Amino acid sequence: MKAAVLREVNQPLVIEDVATGDPGPREVLIRTAAAGVCHSDLHFHNGAYPYPLPAVLGHESAGVVEAVGSDVHYVKPGDHVITCLSAFCGHCEYCLTGRMVLCSEPELARDIDEPPRLSTGGETINQFLHLSSFAEEMLIHEHALAKIRDDMPLDRAALIGCAVTTGVGAVIHTAGIEPGSTVAVIGCGGVGLSCINGAEIAGAGRIIAIDTVASKLELARTFGATDVVNAAEEDPIGMVRELTGGGVHYSFEAIGLKVTTEQAFKMIRNGGTATVIGMIPVGTMVDIHGPEFLREKKLQGSSMGSNRFRVDMPWLVDFYLAGKLRLDEMISNRIRLEDVNDALSALETGEVARNVIVFDS
Repeated sequence: MKAAVLREVNQPLVIEDVATGDPGPREVLIRTAAAGVCHSDLHFHNGAYPYPLPAVLGHESAGVVEAVGSDVHYVKPGDHVITCLSAFCGHCEYCLTGRMVLCSEPELARDIDEPPRLSTGGETINQFLHLSSFAEEMLIHEHALAKIRDDMPLDRAALIGCAVTTGVGAVIHTAGIEPGSTVAVIGCGGVGLSCINGAEIAGAGRIIAIDTVASKLELARTFGATDVVNAAEEDPIGMVRELTGGGVHYSFEAIGLKVTTEQAFKMIRNGGTATVIGMIPVGTMVDIHGPEFLREKKLQGSSMGSNRFRVDMPWLVDFYLAGKLRLDEMISNRIRLEDVNDALSALETGEVARNVIVFDS
């Protein structure tokens, strides 16, 4: 199969012929239909988050089951699925207490003495976040996918695999916003737009979108933003406080920067909650004025929207097909696997919401 392999940090991905193994007892072979190019992929491509190389990147995807292992009963060949990097073991403390997104049990990967899932010419290729979806096929553990209805378009279903689950989940699961509350979202990429959409679904009274790109702010309005702030032209903290009479109940940081994380905390009102969704680079420290905590302000993180993806993804599909979840508008371009490096470069400029790789059926 063709796959995009990262061999050196900050170097272009190379399209190579990569072999996939046969499914083990609890593994599923998937024919990839579509894969979103996410900012998280860029973090590993540029070395902000270290990862063993060579590796096939990609983690936001959907496809069709080709084959299953002997102990797999959840899916069968022909089923449509969305993948998720929040693979779970099902028996650790986190899984048993309903926080499967925090599971990190090593059993989800193959043992070192087993044949690798991905290889080329006898060389092991590392699997990325249990998935490696910049490839025509994925061989994954059965606990890294969710079965969905067949009438869901798979190019849009792929977005649910990361951006939508992360953004909507941060609003509904992590923060648990109340109807009528005020919300600010910093960053209007795929995750930020999903935050805005999730806040609208949850009944937020006012949703303020913040970005430095005017076109993305206009797009944010179509996702449910009631107000927009161009941080390249205005002070976002001052504007949010002015618009809301003292600050929002909930803020969401969807970029992954020190400065925007600090802004997210400063723009909440007393008793408010700031939720960090973006991947802040390793080694970065965030400065918070300590006395603010005496006003019962909260700063918290969110991992993949605190999801329960096998439950969440099917209802997100239902929401899309019912016209409540906006996915069509999020796709900036549909591209080929060979165009993946251009898509990664586009993430650097912040001009696109999502480029989606569409594979030939």
